Amino acid sequence: MPARYVAIIMDGNGRWAQQRELDVNEGHREGARALRRTVENAVDLGILELTAYAFSTENWTRPTPEVEAIMELFGEMIETQTPDLLEEGVRMRFMGRRVGVSEELLAQMDWAERETAHNSRMTLFVAFNYGGRAEILDAAERYGGGGEEEFARHLYSPEMTDPDLLIRTSGERRLSNFLLWQCAYSELVFSDALWPDFDRADLEAALEEFEQRQRRFGAR
Repeated sequence: MPARYVAIIMDGNGRWAQQRELDVNEGHREGARALRRTVENAVDLGILELTAYAFSTENWTRPTPEVEAIMELFGEMIETQTPDLLEEGVRMRFMGRRVGVSEELLAQMDWAERETAHNSRMTLFVAFNYGGRAEILDAAERYGGGGEEEFARHLYSPEMTDPDLLIRTSGERRLSNFLLWQCAYSELVFSDALWPDFDRADLEAALEEFEQRQRRFGAR
């Protein structure tokens, strides 16, 4: 069966910039272009849900100028790309903590979700100010009992399907606190491509590798 629900840890912007003797923010900007390209390719390849790890709860510890530049770029991308995503039939959803995010950026996120709410070709979940442990902790605070399905209803985006496939770029081989609950049985594929270089061929290679896997979900 092909992967229809895909998550991506977009890693390697800083190394991409360093290799080219560029400022790290140029790497983030190129990474934003790679995400836009990947969304287009995912739609074309029939992926139903794409979840992208855009900014983690731990990323706040980076140098202040870098964090400020990421926030500015994030707002810019929402403003400029939402109309195109609307035309392409992509629904946008943001998942993560809202604490610490500016009111202006929160308003942009809410606007993008409203604008694309009725799209159904693909859903793009953007994990922003997101941490897997934070998500489980926040869900546990709201959980009143009732079992696993009831607990899952308290996650940030309970409508999100558990990913078939999790892709991580840049050659690193770890989850980095991403979708710890949802990826319990996801297949993992690690790409050596730095995120700004990730292209359609890399995405297709990951999807093809997934199709070679035999998923057992704990059974024999």
